[in-house]
Amino acid sequence: MVKRIVSGARYGVKDWLVQRFTAVIMLIYTLALLGWLVMQRPVEYETWRALFGTAWIRYFTLLFAFSLFLHAWIGVRDILMDYVRSTRLRLPLQVATIVALLIYTMWAVNILWSVA
Repeated sequence: MVKRIVSGARYGVKDWLVQRFTAVIMLIYTLALLGWLVMQRPVEYETWRALFGTAWIRYFTLLFAFSLFLHAWIGVRDILMDYVRSTRLRLPLQVATIVALLIYTMWAVNILWSVA
């Protein structure tokens, strides 16, 4: 008989689905941006400014940033849980990862809403 130790960690289908869903969002965004780039030759500063000055691209980019945050967090968390056995080392690494991802996401929001 296998004795299962409950650790409070969330494993399973939910995280798998979140990673797949966020990957699809990031793929759609990347393809849309690449398609726009191909159609806008040559791309200059004013063209970029006009694109990111519209609300829909800002929200789409924000959705991309949040998707990237979730996707990266699940991946890094799973890697740390699998390969860093020491809780004393793993916890600070996880906190540092969360802090870094939050800073990057806030930075992206700041950049997006500073474009007028």
